[in-house]
Amino acid sequence: MEHPQAALSRVDLIFTLFDANGSGEIEAHDFEVMARRVVEAAPQSDAAAKAAMTAAFHRYWKTLAEHLDDDRNGRVDREEYEDSVLSPERFESTIDEFARSLARLGDPDGDGLIERQVFTALMTAIGFEQQNIDALFAALEPDRDDRISVSNWVISIKDFYQPDAAGIPGDRLVPSAG
Repeated sequence: MEHPQAALSRVDLIFTLFDANGSGEIEAHDFEVMARRVVEAAPQSDAAAKAAMTAAFHRYWKTLAEHLDDDRNGRVDREEYEDSVLSPERFESTIDEFARSLARLGDPDGDGLIERQVFTALMTAIGFEQQNIDALFAALEPDRDDRISVSNWVISIKDFYQPDAAGIPGDRLVPSAG
């Protein structure tokens, strides 16, 4: 099956972000580093939200390792990783948990809205570039108080992992995309 270039670009970007130590492979430690950075970027969130985010990162790694580490060496290389985005049905519940946990972390007061500064802090902790973060925030249609809805962000995260999706808000996270 032929996938849009946007999906392949998303694969490359997320692989690079998850490879926190730049080794060329994703390992459990990379997810620990990422979880710590993201949780630290949300000091206003409660302990339960932080624990849920950490658990979502651990589950994400466990799911990737279980389904993609073909040679069982405790690492997922770029080729193995491509399956996570290009075969999303295998990862749907993991992606859902991750998306909901990240959005919960971004909505510490539980009002269903995420303020720009909180969104920016979380996305920066993940490793996205400022101009791409700003472009995504704008695409998620902030209200007049510069907030986006939790539900829109969750949908956007989940759409990011759909291989046939093109022209989605999340494409703005890819440096070469518009």
